[in-house]
Amino acid sequence: MTHHMEGLPKDAFEQVVVDSAQAEKISKPSLSFWQDAWLRIRKNKAAIVSAFVLLFLIIMAFAGPYMVEHDPENVRVTHANLPPKIPGLEDLGIFNGEGKLGSKTVNLYEVKKVEEYYWFGTDSLGRDLFSRLWKGTQISLYIAFVAAVIDMLIGVIYGGISGYYGGRVDDIMQRIVEILIGIPTLVIVILMIMVMEPGIWSIIIAISITGWIGMSRIVRGQVLKFKNQEFVLAAKTLGASDGRIIKRHLLPNIMAIVVINMMFTIPTAIFFEAFLSFIGLGLQAPKASLGTLINDGYRFLEYQPHMLFFPAIVLSVLMIAFNLIGDGLRDALDPKMKD
Repeated sequence: MTHHMEGLPKDAFEQVVVDSAQAEKISKPSLSFWQDAWLRIRKNKAAIVSAFVLLFLIIMAFAGPYMVEHDPENVRVTHANLPPKIPGLEDLGIFNGEGKLGSKTVNLYEVKKVEEYYWFGTDSLGRDLFSRLWKGTQISLYIAFVAAVIDMLIGVIYGGISGYYGGRVDDIMQRIVEILIGIPTLVIVILMIMVMEPGIWSIIIAISITGWIGMSRIVRGQVLKFKNQEFVLAAKTLGASDGRIIKRHLLPNIMAIVVINMMFTIPTAIFFEAFLSFIGLGLQAPKASLGTLINDGYRFLEYQPHMLFFPAIVLSVLMIAFNLIGDGLRDALDPKMKD
């Protein structure tokens, strides 16, 4: 060994200096909570695909009604119940305007002498289903987002106060929640809508009346968990005010859970709105939402299946996309899910 070493020049070795100040240094760049979450969600293919699908549906909800020249509320009885007809695809034998007339399959556009194209067909009043579908999606999304934001705000404030102050305050607030949980949501909603005029805001209020309870209980649980931990006690000892502790220490820690829950609240609200419209308690004609379109469509299922098919597909895809994004966010943001 020494025989080989002798042939090496002295400057081939470098003396290692141990610097105690550098000993604690972490060589790997530290990632913030959100950067770490982003890296993890990027690996979740289902969540990423769902995000793109959702983005596409949101863009279509706003751009769709302007892509065709037909007004979504324009009634033309002479053009009623036309099947889908799309330029380009009609040559392939699909979406070519053929539908049932009695027991025969005929080209209904030629029978009714209609020159225009209705991409997704028309409904029983001759309104264009393509523009109605996207207008309806827009209204359904609007109702769901607003309801989810209201749920989040009430839930976070109510649950936060209940958990943070504890004791008597917590007892009283939780009894109120238990009473509300005991009343079936549908009963409250139906009463609400009967009292108020049916419309977008009455549906939003109806969904929000009990929608915030789940969020408030989750937030309360999180606040109870964090408020006795060292970093909160240290802030208290240093004389930080309640407001500062909530804003600087508690809220950032529960934000992830709030975001995840909001992602699951939105599809529930979309579905609930569709259900209300389906049973006739939702939006009134001529306004459209996914629920009213499905309601219109199922009556003509035998002869005009496309009327039910398109809104049902959009509703299903929306629900699946939100749920998969919610799952992806839960895996990415919840440290306990770390592998």
